Amino acid sequence: MDRSWSEMNREMQALLAKKATFADGIGKLLALRESLFEQVTQIVQTFPAEAFAQMPFAGAEGYHSKTLAYSIWHIFRIEDIVAHEMIAEDRQVLFAQGFQGAVGAPLITTGNELSGEAIAAFSRQLNIPALYRYAQAVKESTDQMLRQLSPADLKRRFDGGMADKLRRTGCVSEAESAAWLIGYWCGKDVLGLIRMPFSRHWIMHVEAMQRIKNRLCKLARKGVNPVAYCGLSCNHCFLGAWCGSCRTVYNTCSFATVSPDGQCPNAACCQAKGIVGCWGCDRLESCEKGFYTPSNDGAAAARAQALYIRAHGEKAFLQLQSRLHAKYDFEKAQEILGQDWCEALRRLEES
Repeated sequence: MDRSWSEMNREMQALLAKKATFADGIGKLLALRESLFEQVTQIVQTFPAEAFAQMPFAGAEGYHSKTLAYSIWHIFRIEDIVAHEMIAEDRQVLFAQGFQGAVGAPLITTGNELSGEAIAAFSRQLNIPALYRYAQAVKESTDQMLRQLSPADLKRRFDGGMADKLRRTGCVSEAESAAWLIGYWCGKDVLGLIRMPFSRHWIMHVEAMQRIKNRLCKLARKGVNPVAYCGLSCNHCFLGAWCGSCRTVYNTCSFATVSPDGQCPNAACCQAKGIVGCWGCDRLESCEKGFYTPSNDGAAAARAQALYIRAHGEKAFLQLQSRLHAKYDFEKAQEILGQDWCEALRRLEES
């Protein structure tokens, strides 16, 4: 489990256990959920549509054997059911806000009954932007409900009538791999539900999503030129686990994510000019596009590296990067190259 999320989860549970710190516990829970949801948002906003039905760990044991789309559906269907059918006892967001048709889901269950190719087939049917909006609506609805809870509410338990109600909704499959959920949920009080569907369950599946997207990025970069259009090395980039390179559809580099079309200006320019990288452009020294934007604190380092490639080639540049990373402890090139590209180039030449 991610250390920061694990610590937040531990602190949240300790705070909720005491009436005097209950409000702080709810605040910690909401902060944890916000941090986790940021990961979901980043994946949805930066990864291509085809990524959400891919199963890079198909056949493995664990949550990472699913797809990104399935993971989102599963997390928020369970939360929607538990929050509304059990705790609030009102209508699920899926139905109250008409999301089933928008998402394109062929089922209303949690998806526990699905496995293998059935998960991939299910994922291909989902409208990812609509699925994200559904997840966002469920989170916001649950957050509001959590803010309204009192310490006394945490001890509320559920009888056999609740189990019967859940079965009648049809939201939990009768298959053995899913039916156990009803007994599991009804065996807990509200505090127990907070500790799993609303927090720990999120952590486990979001971490699985991270493993999936990291693997997809690694596969996308296989056989692709590891030098980015701007002159940065994908092999040595601190975003390597997130980004599949600006030379693939898994481009989640910083300037790509803030560009309207999801493409870095440096990549777009090079592609338009038919050159392999900015080092092949005669306007490199004065360029102010993308990474070379004057306000970018990595502009000088990026320009210096591109100029080094122009002089010595991509192979020599990658070898230089390996030497630098073995010698220094740094994440971003500007941390050792500074803000003056002439001085940065001199340092590269001397390394």
